[in-house]
Amino acid sequence: MAVKKKGLFIRGTYFDYPSLFLIFFLVLFGLMMVYSSSSFVASRDFKSSTHFLFRQFVFAVGGFVVMLVASKIRYQIYKKFTEIFIYGMVIVLLLVFVIGTTTNGSARWIYIGGIGFQPSEIAKLVIILFMAHVCTANPDSMNSIQGIAKAFWPVGLLIMIIAIENLSTAIICAAIAVGIWFVATPKVRYMGIVVLAGCVFVPLMIKLQSYRSGRIDAWLHPETSQHGYQTMQGLYAIGSGGLFGRGLGQSIQKMGFIPEAQNDMIFSIICEELGIVGAAGLIIVFLMLIWRFRFIAEGAPDRYGSLIVVGVITHVATQVLVNMCVVTNIIPNTGVTLPFISYGGTSLFFLLIEMGVVLSVSRQIEPLSLLEEEEGKEYG
Repeated sequence: MAVKKKGLFIRGTYFDYPSLFLIFFLVLFGLMMVYSSSSFVASRDFKSSTHFLFRQFVFAVGGFVVMLVASKIRYQIYKKFTEIFIYGMVIVLLLVFVIGTTTNGSARWIYIGGIGFQPSEIAKLVIILFMAHVCTANPDSMNSIQGIAKAFWPVGLLIMIIAIENLSTAIICAAIAVGIWFVATPKVRYMGIVVLAGCVFVPLMIKLQSYRSGRIDAWLHPETSQHGYQTMQGLYAIGSGGLFGRGLGQSIQKMGFIPEAQNDMIFSIICEELGIVGAAGLIIVFLMLIWRFRFIAEGAPDRYGSLIVVGVITHVATQVLVNMCVVTNIIPNTGVTLPFISYGGTSLFFLLIEMGVVLSVSRQIEPLSLLEEEEGKEYG
């Protein structure tokens, strides 16, 4: 049965089960590590060792349900709503400054009915859909810097609003946008202009918030900086894990030494409990997922679907790289979570929606036998 070309839902013959398995494995591994890294603090503060695990599990189940629904919806439908998505996202992000809740000195959260979410997590998916659409709908505009600026200014506005309170997420959003644009129209000279603009923009944003300068100091001098405690404890965890680790659940640093170990620093607990071998195994799983997504991007039935998958690849790869570099103190602390693994319901939920969109693209890949049959009818 060939892929259904019209309508809201897809009826096709292909589904990328290897990608689904890898996603399922990463979420299960994340739940296991959330419990391992948070059980002590959860017992101490909430009188229940499964407090964080239960909350993450609820979002994981909800995310999987929405992911499977999204995988059945034709991704081409989103083209009609990309402008609504992008401008609506701008409004929501501006609302963060009005009704948002401040955490650790930054206003990033909006609470509705007791449920909190970070709009910046939704913005990643919105940017992927918008950039993929613009790069396919107006290909001629990509041949000049003026055309590029005219096409992409809504994304630039979105990134600047995010950067005010969340520079690390803004950098990831910028990486997504640039990644899609570069694959669509690889203009090396324009890439140089973008890199130069980034080199100017990032230092300005660091100066805007004083705590960011403290993170730079903690990166350069973690052993003496007053902001270097978390970094040093994370490095202690990695160093004490050795080759094979202390054993699952046997971390010492999670016993209140690493602040919120289940969040941004969870990779250090993985290294401590599972060692270099376990950390390397996790990296291999991420690489396998990216490889499968590359296969889907190459087999996508149209350029729009291909660029959507490119955006998701860029998102996952960039966020994994940034998180692991932060934990190992290669770059300053940025507060970026490890995809699928770190505790955070909003992040996991919307990441699984992204996975659903990718699986939607995979459902519309024509099997080789059908392609050969269609070619035979055309030339027979």
